[in-house]
Amino acid sequence: MNAQEAKYKLQVARTLLDTGMIRPVRPDKALRSLAALHRWGATPAAAYAGSAIRYPDQPALVDDRGTLTFGEVQRRTNALARALGEHGISEQDGVAIMCRNHRGFIEATVACSKLGASALYLNTAFAGPQIADVLTREDPVAVIYDEEFAELVREGAANRMRFIAWSEPGARHAEPVLEELIARSADSDVRAPAQTGRVVILTSGTTGQPKGAARAQPDTLEPAAALFSKIPLRARETTMIAAPMFHSWGFAHFTLALPLSSTLVLRRKFDPEETLRAVSQQRTSALALVPVMLQRLLELGEQVLARYDTHSLRVIALSGSALPGELATRAMDVFGDVLYNLYGSTEVAWATIATPADLRAAPGTAGRPPLGTVVKLLDAHGREVGPGERGRIFVANEMMFEGYTGGGGKEMIGGLMSTGDMGRFDEAGRLFVEGRDDEMIVSGGENVFPREIEDLLCRHGSIREAAVVGVSDEQFGQRLKAFVVPLGNELSEEAVKEYVKANLARYKVPREVVFLRELPRNATGKVLKRKLQTA
Repeated sequence: MNAQEAKYKLQVARTLLDTGMIRPVRPDKALRSLAALHRWGATPAAAYAGSAIRYPDQPALVDDRGTLTFGEVQRRTNALARALGEHGISEQDGVAIMCRNHRGFIEATVACSKLGASALYLNTAFAGPQIADVLTREDPVAVIYDEEFAELVREGAANRMRFIAWSEPGARHAEPVLEELIARSADSDVRAPAQTGRVVILTSGTTGQPKGAARAQPDTLEPAAALFSKIPLRARETTMIAAPMFHSWGFAHFTLALPLSSTLVLRRKFDPEETLRAVSQQRTSALALVPVMLQRLLELGEQVLARYDTHSLRVIALSGSALPGELATRAMDVFGDVLYNLYGSTEVAWATIATPADLRAAPGTAGRPPLGTVVKLLDAHGREVGPGERGRIFVANEMMFEGYTGGGGKEMIGGLMSTGDMGRFDEAGRLFVEGRDDEMIVSGGENVFPREIEDLLCRHGSIREAAVVGVSDEQFGQRLKAFVVPLGNELSEEAVKEYVKANLARYKVPREVVFLRELPRNATGKVLKRKLQTA
């Protein structure tokens, strides 16, 4: 080990110590926890086994049906793993999971981990044909889903084992229900598999068909240390995951909670006021959201916000789509300087994290790379560009994906993986993401990235949100078309154009402005620009 590697290992150790996950424990419990880690590896199975040894009667999760302790989750997932095994699911089999945020998602995930099966997470906003395509391509042996998605999965799940994760009380089903399987199976410890399963998370599909991004489960806590180095999550605190857990951001907070033995607060459907109520009642210390959810919280207004005590929040963690600088500033004025914004992708995992200090100093920034992460901006010839210059964003870290399950991967240069985005660094080393490299609009010979115009529009006091796309134009090649969601009815198309003209170059002024009640978004809050381009 050279000096640089030794320094990195020391930083990792210090970061993990700061989280409080390494703390005094009874010798017998310590030995049993180490044995579980040795037996299962760094997997969800090991995490819940260890937490059940150290904190058997402490709450592991709180959802719409109540509270489960770590001991209960351990026993229930033992029983579920046995039941799924008896139905024929075995090591290295694929299991598709289409669940909202509730105990069924976690228990299915942990049971798969205990079996050594690979988990494929399906987007709950996908249409039936998309689900059928994904299931045909990925070919899992079983599908676990909430009863509300029965029709959506019907075609794709034909000739596969099917299980119901969430069912309304009293409902009858031909397929086995997880609660029933748990109730009638033995809950003693199960045998560890020879190999750990993989996790497959689907890309959002905003630029084409959703792809499966395969990722092995980490062998160490070093990837978690990278995020802890920027986001101050702490052991045995309470985290509410409002972001969808089938998405890489929501799933990341689930995996970060595992070594911390965090109590997870989950709700099946996002409701802004219910989220505040849960934060207040559960004394939640961390809240994982996508930016559009944060916007919905603020839109409740001062009177509603004042009803709930949110002082317990030390972290509001955001990712999944662009965070406008104005929204970040407004949120910190309401909740305090507790905002952390992660920029990354399903493929690269993470690239940079903006802390509250970053967001105050440079609203709109994506922040700086965390521990053990390299981010470079490269030009069209693969050469690194300097501060202030625009380049393609390339990343290297320990959690980059292994490739798409259907074949292929992202562009690689010198061990770094492309995010598909363009960006620039400021003089302080903070990254600013300017948009997808394939979103660049060439209008009248000028290169325009929509993000700059969108951020400006979002700072207008009468605009709630905005999106800008390029549409074909005989004279200019492409012209800019803005879609604006106003806060009232007094805003005119000419006023929007004049506002942009007063703040940006003339060629960045939209030729057309369309007012909408809301922007089309996917389940993680990303704007579906393909729909806007054909509107």
